Amino acid sequence: MTEIPRLDRQVCFALYSASRAATAVYRPVLDDMGLTYPQYLVMLVLWESEPRGVKELGEELGLDSGTLSPLLKRLEALGLVERRRSGEDERRVAVHLTSAGRSLSAKAAAIPQRLAKSAGLSPRELEQLRETLGKLTAALHNAV
Repeated sequence: MTEIPRLDRQVCFALYSASRAATAVYRPVLDDMGLTYPQYLVMLVLWESEPRGVKELGEELGLDSGTLSPLLKRLEALGLVERRRSGEDERRVAVHLTSAGRSLSAKAAAIPQRLAKSAGLSPRELEQLRETLGKLTAALHNAV
């Protein structure tokens, strides 16, 4: 007899639930910063290195231009980023942080520690989890 699938045994549901719970922990800090979670992800990439091309941002975040463009438009309206066309290639648009966007990184510095504290996991356990999730993501992308 075939076993009936159970919700509590599904990896996909555990990942979904963990993602929602992590985002909920981030929400008060992000609300204070005036950012949504997807906007925060864009800012993380730009804080690492900027300027970044729109296409490059989309590839790094796994977002298509239809999703990324409105995010960038909102971040630009908030005065956190500027989009500029390349002088060498008009088709290429680079995203630059404004001074306000750069200074926001100081507020964001506490977010990873907040998650770690809320999760009750050691730094090593969190690193192992991140590595495992990275392997899972890569394997699933290769399977598609």
